[in-house]
Amino acid sequence: MDGLRLFLKCIVTFLCLTMAQGAFAVQNDKLDALFDQLSMAQAQDAPLIEQNIKDELSRSGSDAMDLLLELGRAALEQGDSVLAIEHFTALIDHAPEFAEGYNGRATAYFHSGLYGAAMADIGKTLTLESRHFGVMSGMALILADLERYEAALKVLREIQKLHPYMVGLDERIEQLELVLVGAAL
Repeated sequence: MDGLRLFLKCIVTFLCLTMAQGAFAVQNDKLDALFDQLSMAQAQDAPLIEQNIKDELSRSGSDAMDLLLELGRAALEQGDSVLAIEHFTALIDHAPEFAEGYNGRATAYFHSGLYGAAMADIGKTLTLESRHFGVMSGMALILADLERYEAALKVLREIQKLHPYMVGLDERIEQLELVLVGAAL
């Protein structure tokens, strides 16, 4: 009986991963169009396009994986980084090609002060979705916290190419430029 349960769990996991991977291909077409719209958007249109991108990035194609994502996000909102890491790790284990699992766990690691682990997950997120301006923003925060201001500024300028109207981006760039000018004096 235990052998049958293990076999069925393997089949269910395989089916969830297969369905989720098929959804990623469709999702990429939608994302491509949305990122094109964002790069050409007027300031007043950018927030809606940004939200549509975030919504697309949050769809795994599997209800079970989407639930793990929501559980991880809920744990983060409640300030429970340890539980969030557990949920995001389970998501990553079952859907390793779903960038939002890594992004969520990177955020949880960041809140736990685990910058190395956060940067590793940021790297994986960017490998899966190189235009992920949210995770790039987190990377810039970590780099600035580590006083790697030039690298943080470079990341923010990459975001600016993707999403020129991101809320607060110009101010963050300006602050880092001032820090770098001050460091040069």
